[in-house]
Amino acid sequence: MYSFEKLDSWVDARKLVKWIYEKTSKFPAEEKFGLVMQLWRAGISIVSNLAEGSARMTPKDQAHFTNLAYSSLIEVLNQLIIAADLNFIDIENLMEGRQQIDALAGKIAALRKSQLNRIKQ
Repeated sequence: MYSFEKLDSWVDARKLVKWIYEKTSKFPAEEKFGLVMQLWRAGISIVSNLAEGSARMTPKDQAHFTNLAYSSLIEVLNQLIIAADLNFIDIENLMEGRQQIDALAGKIAALRKSQLNRIKQ
């Protein structure tokens, strides 16, 4: 098992990616190369950056990739809000996604704080 596979944030981000794929399967077909693709890429970026950061040797490099994962997470939230504005998802699904995002944001922020604290030591 690689170190990223032990991260709670990575495990939860995988669940979010699966949720995104399930929800976007119901989007209009004409959105496949628009908002759907953007959501897929941003979601996958979260887990990918957490994994890549775990392989970096310095806490500073690790924190950089963790920050990228957080940024992609916020991008997913923005895209879900747009999807709700366009009636591609209902408010209940938006709130469900937002709950996952809020919980994951806290875990990613805590991971980044831990990484940055190791720089100061």
